[in-house]
Amino acid sequence: MKKGYLLFLSMIMFLLVFTGCSANEQSKQPAAKKKASPEKNVELTISAAASLQDALTEITTNFNKEHSNIKINYNFGGSGALQQQISQGAPVDLFFSAAEDKFQQLVSEGLIEKKNGTDLVGNELVLVVPKDSTKGIKTIEDLPKAEKISIGTPEAVPAGQYAKEALENLKIWSAVEGKMAYAKDVRQVLTYVETGNVDAGMVYKTDALTSSKVEIAATTEEKTHTPIIYPVGIIKASSHPKEAMLFYEYLQTKEAMKVFEKYGFKGL
Repeated sequence: MKKGYLLFLSMIMFLLVFTGCSANEQSKQPAAKKKASPEKNVELTISAAASLQDALTEITTNFNKEHSNIKINYNFGGSGALQQQISQGAPVDLFFSAAEDKFQQLVSEGLIEKKNGTDLVGNELVLVVPKDSTKGIKTIEDLPKAEKISIGTPEAVPAGQYAKEALENLKIWSAVEGKMAYAKDVRQVLTYVETGNVDAGMVYKTDALTSSKVEIAATTEEKTHTPIIYPVGIIKASSHPKEAMLFYEYLQTKEAMKVFEKYGFKGL
């Protein structure tokens, strides 16, 4: 009886030790790898100059082929108005301006870090008239012949600012100032010309190329106005800095630059 009892006790002790060792060994095994979860869907808001609309629409389509989880919402308009919105706290992830001074304003306010911004593309300023125009406006110097002219509001629309500079340097601003129909952005200027509401307008070459209803009468000489440069940068307070950086870097790729050039922009 005593031997049987000792044997039974030995078996119990052996089972307890064996079970403890097995549990200890399992605890040392590396944890099973978690199944990779899909990328989180995020939305980016980009404030961009109206003249970039067509190029950015195509670029975004290409970008989403590789990054389908990132939805990009655009707020197109005059760069000055967009800059003010951002300064006042509008929730924006990237700013793509048609003028360096509007962009630099946000840099100086600490809303864009200098290292996260770059001058990306350039443009040209042109004089456009309706396709069937009979006013005889063939050059910038012919503008005094027009009854009504449109440019963007100089204080808020870079294209309007460049146009005013050019007209002042060509000594014809005083002759046409009273004929101006100011617009909120270059697309509105283009619409005024297309519909015949004005006899001529000054827009970017990229906008003029999108319309079959206008004709480019002349291109302004670069020396008559500030260089037309489009800077882009990430807003420091972006809710999605990683995704914003992805798109910012994509805009600088050869693939994206080809699209910009297709729509008439110049690489810098």
